Amino acid sequence: MATPQLNLNVRKPSAQIVVIDIHGEVTGAAETPFMNAYDDASKSGARVVILNFSDLEYMNSSGIGLLVTMLIRVNRQKQRMFTFGLSDHYQQIFQLTRLNEAIGIYPDEASALRAAN
Repeated sequence: MATPQLNLNVRKPSAQIVVIDIHGEVTGAAETPFMNAYDDASKSGARVVILNFSDLEYMNSSGIGLLVTMLIRVNRQKQRMFTFGLSDHYQQIFQLTRLNEAIGIYPDEASALRAAN
């Protein structure tokens, strides 16, 4: 069985905002790199974490679980979480799981950045 491929890039467009670019697959195997990226974002003093799903190839139920875990951490740190670049399919999954009620969903990075400011 092939190992899922995931690359994460953490960017800081401002002192209070961090964008995590997700390239590849978000599955249970992504837990360590995903949480490390979040930890890096938090240590930098970010108040808003924005997840860029534009290059997401696949996310399964374990990946959704990782998002819930990250959301719990975000809430504990009194941060906010936004996303952009979700395909229609994953937007529908966010609605079914009600993640859209806790995570702001935006069509593009500019919209997410405006909402974060």
